[in-house]
Amino acid sequence: MAAPMELSCWGGDWGLPSLHPECLTVMAYAKFSGAPLTVNTVNNSWRAPKGDPPVLVSEDIVISQPAKILNFLRKQKYNADYDLSAKQGADTLAYIALLEEKLLPALLHTFWIEAENYCSVTKPWFASKIAFPLSLYLPGKMSREALNRILLTKGGPPLYSLTEVEAQIYRDAKECLNLLSKRLGTAQFFFGDTPTTLDAFVFGFLAPIYKVCFPRVQLQEHLKQLPNLCRFCDDILTCYFRLTVSSCSPAGQDTADANLQKLTQLVNKESNLIEKMDDNLRKSPQHPPRKLTTLKLAAGGEESSPMSRLSP
Repeated sequence: MAAPMELSCWGGDWGLPSLHPECLTVMAYAKFSGAPLTVNTVNNSWRAPKGDPPVLVSEDIVISQPAKILNFLRKQKYNADYDLSAKQGADTLAYIALLEEKLLPALLHTFWIEAENYCSVTKPWFASKIAFPLSLYLPGKMSREALNRILLTKGGPPLYSLTEVEAQIYRDAKECLNLLSKRLGTAQFFFGDTPTTLDAFVFGFLAPIYKVCFPRVQLQEHLKQLPNLCRFCDDILTCYFRLTVSSCSPAGQDTADANLQKLTQLVNKESNLIEKMDDNLRKSPQHPPRKLTTLKLAAGGEESSPMSRLSP
């Protein structure tokens, strides 16, 4: 009997099983290959595994990163690519590299760098899933990591200004979406009637762009002009995750906005409380300020917009 496998990942919203692209990729591949994963989502009582989600645990084996998790599942005989030819396998690797080079920077920018999206949606949503006081620190850390990942490939010469970097990121992303749409055509999946690794990666990257209700939606607007890619995401959600496909109605958007506003206010209130505690402790000789250095940095780190750091 195979050892039980547990997947720790970020939870979902807006009709998605997870908002996190890498978690979505692993969850989709498990569905496609029939891997019997027990999914544990991040919440306020969640104990962090050894690594950032997604993390797969099987007996004493702990694996993070989608590519390594998928390789492990294949070794356990859960292979969604069993019927692919050598050429199709090579095409899979090429398209995954294209996604990571062209689409991922814009996806990260939309969630973690675009100030309005980050402050009104991303930060309060992820903070609501994390126990205090990590809720004050972890979203900012994830934002900085996203910024660093973008700058590794997009921040050097000849793109020096913020405007140039953003423009190039979204040009590349739209070009990638167009190529994916042309490659999919009228087929149900990228290699016929059966989903594979490539379908899992494309779904993981596209579904958050397609479904999450952001105030700044230029990439989402372009994706919705490619109906075959939207249909591709909807089909996977309904057939493999048994989720009802729905878009953001005005009433639903108002409710989501109200909830996110409350979450934002709560996070800001906690940050202000930490600031007041720090000020009081600075005036107290019994409690040197150095004891609250971590909390001070966490609260302060949330105030500055990561967009400002894109300029040299």
